[in-house]
Amino acid sequence: MHPALSVIFFTTFSGAGYGLLAWLGAWIALSVLRGQALPAHTGVQLAALLLGLLLSTAGLLASLGHLGKPLRSWRAFSQWRTSWLSREGVMAIATLLPALAVGALLWRGMSGPVTAPLLAVSGIVLALCALATVACTAMIYASLKPIPAWRHPLVLPVYLLFALLTGLALLFALMLAMPGHRGPSAMLLALAIVAAMLVALKWRYWRDIDRDGLPGSRGAAIGLPGREATVFERPHTEANYITREMAFQVARQHARRLRVGACALVVGGPLLGYLLLAACGPAFALGAAATLLLAGAFVERWLFFAQARHVVTLYY
Repeated sequence: MHPALSVIFFTTFSGAGYGLLAWLGAWIALSVLRGQALPAHTGVQLAALLLGLLLSTAGLLASLGHLGKPLRSWRAFSQWRTSWLSREGVMAIATLLPALAVGALLWRGMSGPVTAPLLAVSGIVLALCALATVACTAMIYASLKPIPAWRHPLVLPVYLLFALLTGLALLFALMLAMPGHRGPSAMLLALAIVAAMLVALKWRYWRDIDRDGLPGSRGAAIGLPGREATVFERPHTEANYITREMAFQVARQHARRLRVGACALVVGGPLLGYLLLAACGPAFALGAAATLLLAGAFVERWLFFAQARHVVTLYY
C-alpha cells in the first residue's frame, strides 16, 4: 500500500504515548501497593502523564489527515460492535477517564486509607486501557483478510512491543529528574533487552511475508485454488484510487536496506546511549536513545504499510 505520512505519524506517536501511559499506570499502581509512593515522584509522574496524553492525542489528530471528510470522523464511534477502528476510538476516549483520575489524585497529593487504593486502581485501569487502545490499532490492520502481510499473528505483538519500548524510553528519560532512580545503565540495559526481542520478532515477520506473499493466482485470491479465473476486461483503463493506494511496491533492494536501517536504529538506540553516558551525561544519553527508537519505529511503520499488497492487485 502507499504509505500515508499521517497514518505513520499516528501509529508511531500514539503508540509511544499509550506505551508511556501504560508504564506510568503500572508504576503508580506498584508504588502504592508496595507503600513506596513518594511525593518526590509526583512531578515526574505528572510530566509523564502530560507527555503521554500529548503524544497520543497528537497521533490521533494526525490520523484525521488520511480521511476524506475529517469532520465526519465522529461517526466511527457508532460501529464499535463490528469495527476495530471504532473500538480504537472508544478506547482512546475511555483511556482519558483513568488518566484524568490519576492526574487529579497526583495533583492534589491525596493519600490515605481510601484515596491510596483509588490511585492504585486508577493506575491499573490506565495501563489496561492504554494497552487495549494499542491492541485495537493493531487489529485494524490484522483483521483485514485481503492483505496477507497484515494477517500475520506477529502484527499485534510487534505493535504492543513498539509501544512499550518507545514509551519506556520516554519514561526513563523523565525519571532521570527523580531522586533515587536506578541509574541510566540499568535503564539502557532494559531498553536493549526489549529492543532485541522486538527485532527478533520483526525479522521473523519479514521472513514469513517474503516467503508467503500474495496468492499465486486470481483463482486462489477468490477462494478457488487450483482453478483459473479469467477477467473479461480490465477494471479500469487508467490509474485510480486502488492502483495508487493498494498497488504500491518497494524494490526488494530498498526494502532490505530499510529493514536493516530500522533494526539498527532500534538496537542502536540503547547501545549509543551507553557510549554517550560518560561523554555527554545520562540525560543526553537517554534522550538520544529515545529519539533513535522513535526513528526506528517510524521507518518500520513505513515499511509495514509500503510492503502490504492487497489481493485486488492481481486483477490489475
